[in-house]
Amino acid sequence: MIGDVSAAAAAREANSRCYDDGRATLAYVDDPYHAARRRLIGAALLAAVGDPATGDGPGAPAGALLELGPGARSVFDGLPRLRRPTVVADLSWSALAQAPAGRHHPVQLDVTRPLPLADRSVAGVVAAELIEHLYHPGALLAEIARVLRPGGVLVLSTPNLATLQDRFRFLFGRSPRQVDPMHRYLHLHIRPFTAQMLRRMLRAAGFVEVSIRSNYVGVHLGRDRWLQSRLLARLFPGLGGSLVASARRPWGDGG
Repeated sequence: MIGDVSAAAAAREANSRCYDDGRATLAYVDDPYHAARRRLIGAALLAAVGDPATGDGPGAPAGALLELGPGARSVFDGLPRLRRPTVVADLSWSALAQAPAGRHHPVQLDVTRPLPLADRSVAGVVAAELIEHLYHPGALLAEIARVLRPGGVLVLSTPNLATLQDRFRFLFGRSPRQVDPMHRYLHLHIRPFTAQMLRRMLRAAGFVEVSIRSNYVGVHLGRDRWLQSRLLARLFPGLGGSLVASARRPWGDGG
């Protein structure tokens, strides 16, 4: 247990060094690959809690929306102004300080510890590219389930361990990209997921109505050139680059 705690602390420190000032986040969020992923997150969230142009969707619980680990750019920034309070929570104040002033409520917290929120206190949670950085992602999912209101929604994204490209790589004895210990930021990914494992984790945490989408199915052509398909990602999300999952806490769940 002591070794496990030390390893988790070391991982937290490594992530802090990489993402603390917000520049690492700002360097990639506008890339077309990540922009498509973030649009999928926003679309899944609006479908679950309601479009601000028309009001809340049928059955959407009232309450605030929370994003965990947004860094310097929240997913909420790309959405129409929502008819709900929005809270952005990150380990780094420096990264949060770069977000548009006054639009969201900033909170500093550590997702490797219990969330400092009351039971059944928020209507929706976004966690983009976060759970792969944690030794115990199941503990975070349990905490998210605890703070969500009955009928509340979780939308998360995480890199896919079993992309089409990586399945070919594995057949020829090469490691999937997500477990490359020498990559400049992928070495921070501790728990890579397949679509099947992500569904299992969400259901084990008590979530229902689990659905998974993806941004692109891609094949590397060499020299930073990729052949990418949005259509294949819609048809076969388990082969895509990023997995975008939405899930709901059951209605009537008073636990």
